[in-house]
Amino acid sequence: MKIDPLARLERHAKRLGEIATVLGKYGLADWFGGFDYPWLKDRLRSFDGQRLSDVSTEARVRLALTDLGTAFIKLGQMMSTRGDVVGPALAAELSELQSNVPPDPENAARLTIEEDLGAPVSGLFAAFEEAPLGSASVAEVHAAILKDGSHVVIKVLRKGIVEKVMTDLEIVQGLAELMENHSPTLRPYQPVAIVRQFRRTLLRELDFTYERRNLEEFASNFADDPTVHIPAVYRELSSKRVVTMERLFGISGTDQAALEASGQDLKEFAQRGANMYLEMVFRDALYHADPHPGNLMLLPDGVVGVLDCGMVGRIDEELREDVESLLFAIVEHDSAQVTEMVLRLGAVPPDCPRDRLRLDLDDFLSDYVGHSLQDIDVGQALSSLVEIIRRHHILLPPPLAMLLKTIILLEGTSRRFSPDVSIAELIRRYYPSIVRRRLSPRNILSKTRRAYRDWERLLGLLPRDLSDLMARVREGTLTVHLDHRHLDPVINRLVLGVLTAALFLGSSELWSRQAPPLLFDVSIFGALGYLMSVFLGWRLLRAIRKSGNISSKD
Repeated sequence: MKIDPLARLERHAKRLGEIATVLGKYGLADWFGGFDYPWLKDRLRSFDGQRLSDVSTEARVRLALTDLGTAFIKLGQMMSTRGDVVGPALAAELSELQSNVPPDPENAARLTIEEDLGAPVSGLFAAFEEAPLGSASVAEVHAAILKDGSHVVIKVLRKGIVEKVMTDLEIVQGLAELMENHSPTLRPYQPVAIVRQFRRTLLRELDFTYERRNLEEFASNFADDPTVHIPAVYRELSSKRVVTMERLFGISGTDQAALEASGQDLKEFAQRGANMYLEMVFRDALYHADPHPGNLMLLPDGVVGVLDCGMVGRIDEELREDVESLLFAIVEHDSAQVTEMVLRLGAVPPDCPRDRLRLDLDDFLSDYVGHSLQDIDVGQALSSLVEIIRRHHILLPPPLAMLLKTIILLEGTSRRFSPDVSIAELIRRYYPSIVRRRLSPRNILSKTRRAYRDWERLLGLLPRDLSDLMARVREGTLTVHLDHRHLDPVINRLVLGVLTAALFLGSSELWSRQAPPLLFDVSIFGALGYLMSVFLGWRLLRAIRKSGNISSKD
């Protein structure tokens, strides 16, 4: 009977071979990096002609994922939020992953629109541009004009992308199960759980009804804010594979020259964008999870336009309050509170040296003592914090990891628009409103209701559980399982010590009685036993010294 992960991989042997070829291509680059053979180095190039021996390991991972296509690009983008798993260096490199690809054949987008909306494009729009404005691995974006003259953009899912993604998802899932079952080193990072979360996220990105709902919810949340503009969505012209939204005309956040030439106050624009994100997190608990400059647009009068709402993050009330406490503790240099929040939020391994963790966090916060809030780079601070968390093998919950990555990106994007913007100062301004929200009667009543439900559930289950426990005691079927951690080395040393002592005493008895056979009046077995006991005793002492149980002076 085949093991299920292996069966999954076997079904897609051809695709798995392609993956192995790409990974081998990029993994071998280091082996030839020190060889002065230009003809060989010239043959080790990425898809865009870059020589692989000249790039870092992190960059080669990014290039390999780009070569492998949509599912792996999206996996890399998701892992860019998990600096606690892959490390800040690789996370930063993976955040640069782009998925620009050649457009689909002509009329492919038109056919998808007509299939989903049930009418010819000419009957739905006054004008439709066949050439896409942009083409990514998941979708294309086309410009169009409605019958009433409104300019819109239409996001259309690429042909055949779902089938390709499902194949790669099966392969990734099979590899994750093999790693978790057979790799003790990778098992603590829970690869199966990470892939399961990735699968949910990617399948949602392939269903544009989620993006339509996100746009509508964001628009509702900022309906009263004149400094933020969310594109209106046309529900009657949208489906699972098509979403039609208002076209924004302004200056892209990536066009730095045009932004500077616009005459607009870029500091005000950056502060408005940063405030918008902080409102999403602290007020709405629903935020745009990809705040790079290309997803922001400078509209007339300095209004912030928001693009591409396919990737969002949601946090519950409890996690939001914990994140608020963590950010305020960092801004206020409260190392004790930072340590408490890290231990509370993360999955801490049993052997984590908590005193060392506290010392590392104290050292981390000492870099910010005495600095004004204007000088504190929250993004860099959070990156350093994630590195400490990773070094201590603490795993963060995925919603928290994504939120921290979003704030890190937000800091960089804001300072790109204006170096004078301080996210730390903006976060500090939210403190009074957060305190008011926490102390509001509505919030207190909500917490009281949750606590009442928890206690009601506990009190309802307690009599039954106690009855079951007493019944097992009366029947003699109650068993207690004790999990003794790290006792194996201790027991092994104890057994080795007993055997060494027994061998030493037995050899002494043989030697003293001159038990035959003899060599120069010395019992051969007694002498051999002495030598063996000395060797075992030396090994035992060395093992104890290495473990740090006794100190050795060199």
